[in-house]
Amino acid sequence: MITLEHLHYVKMAFKTVLFMCFDPQVTYKTPVPTGDVYFAETFDDGSLDRWQLSKTVKGDADDDIAKYDGKWSVEQLKENKVPGDQGLVLKSRAKHHAIAAMLNKPFIFQDEPLVIQYEVNFQDGIDCGGAYIKLLSDTGSLNLEQFHDRTPYTIMFGPDKCGEDYKLHFIFRHQNPLNKDVEEKHAKRADVDLKKFYTDKKTHLYTLVLNPDNSYEMFIDQSSVSREIDDPNDSKPEDWDERAKIPDPEAVKPDDWDEDAPAKIEDPDALKPEGWLDDEPEFVPDPNAEKPEDWDEEMDGEWEAPQIPNPACETATGCGEWKRPMINNPQYKGKWKAPLVDNPNYQGVWKPRKIDNPEFFEDLQPFRMISFKALGLELWSMTSDIYFDNFIITSHKEVADRWASDSWGLKKLVASANEPGIFSQLMIAAEERPWLWVIYILTVALPIGLAVLFCWPKKSDDDYVYKKVDLPRGDVEEEEEEEEDEAAVVDDEDKVAEAAESAQAAGEETEHQTSG
Repeated sequence: MITLEHLHYVKMAFKTVLFMCFDPQVTYKTPVPTGDVYFAETFDDGSLDRWQLSKTVKGDADDDIAKYDGKWSVEQLKENKVPGDQGLVLKSRAKHHAIAAMLNKPFIFQDEPLVIQYEVNFQDGIDCGGAYIKLLSDTGSLNLEQFHDRTPYTIMFGPDKCGEDYKLHFIFRHQNPLNKDVEEKHAKRADVDLKKFYTDKKTHLYTLVLNPDNSYEMFIDQSSVSREIDDPNDSKPEDWDERAKIPDPEAVKPDDWDEDAPAKIEDPDALKPEGWLDDEPEFVPDPNAEKPEDWDEEMDGEWEAPQIPNPACETATGCGEWKRPMINNPQYKGKWKAPLVDNPNYQGVWKPRKIDNPEFFEDLQPFRMISFKALGLELWSMTSDIYFDNFIITSHKEVADRWASDSWGLKKLVASANEPGIFSQLMIAAEERPWLWVIYILTVALPIGLAVLFCWPKKSDDDYVYKKVDLPRGDVEEEEEEEEDEAAVVDDEDKVAEAAESAQAAGEETEHQTSG
């Protein structure tokens, strides 16, 4: 019989197996770049010494929120912590944040690729806000204390979300050689569903690779994810018909169509309930009300007692003038309208004709952007505790990959180990439904029992008979010897009797012959 104590021991055994299988020991060492880098930051020393907080204000914001006074901190992750690993955390909500750091040396777009990589964890999810970075252009006037939203940047890259609009920005700024304006060029949207990266509260790795051949590629968690303009002087012709359907010009209103019939009519079958008091009003003046002493009829007008429900109506089916209830008019058709047919003159929705863009230019070397010398985060967020870690800027993808393996890879390992596996799911289900422990025990015990039944070695038939008699082996041998001795005695007695009978028969025969 299965008892609660048995269930407890099975439960503890399941937990032990689960712990042994899913509690790996992670040894973390601060990653060190394996090649030449322009910038690398782990935050593991707990310091922001190389980083500069902005001391300016946002120009187009209200005074009460214009300051870049959002708080930053160096902390461990809230969940799936890796011992010894720390990151930069945006701590304030509904505030402007700005922080930046200089590169080891400026990056100049020539013959080497550009690889940008960093980690983000939306630890509390994200309502509206970004986690993108800006690579600040190498201008003589760059002052990190004055870093704000209009500080010139060369590239902006990273996740951004507001409402249900999930984005992965890749924007680069380029100067138009025709009009000298600096324009923002936006990459096409990523071709994967980005929502899970904002909602699963895991650390994700964002990588951008730009190549001197003008190709680029964006990665999340190491997996890869025109010339014409409208003529501003063009206008829609007056006779342009955008109606896809029009009333049928040949349709005629039926003769019996009554456009004046009301939508509702009185119910002709309704009868006034018995006991209805037609002459009694629903409300009457309160007989107990008194005019206030300070009532001034010249100022306040004639005083009237407040109305209360008529006591006479409390037991009646109704008071006042009885009216038949209204019902839908079966004859109602409303205003007649001709049915719609295809418009033979339909030309589609009008759009301005296309002309050559006078400001168009073909950039044969878009990779040759403005050099940059600092990395900055200039963000607004309605959610706090956004985690950043392990920034690296290099010209070698393999260096960034090795950096990720030594940092983000461990976070991924710990997060995977902490996810409920099959054993954990079974445990959680049994915690909610204790009767499942019986099924677990039967599921394990039944195969074991069948294996024992069919695979255990069989005993010989002699041993089986011996066990059924249940006698000592020595006693059995003695009984067999006694039975053999008794059989030998009987045989001897039979032989003597046969010899006597033979002798007697011979004597009788001799006597008979003599007398004859």
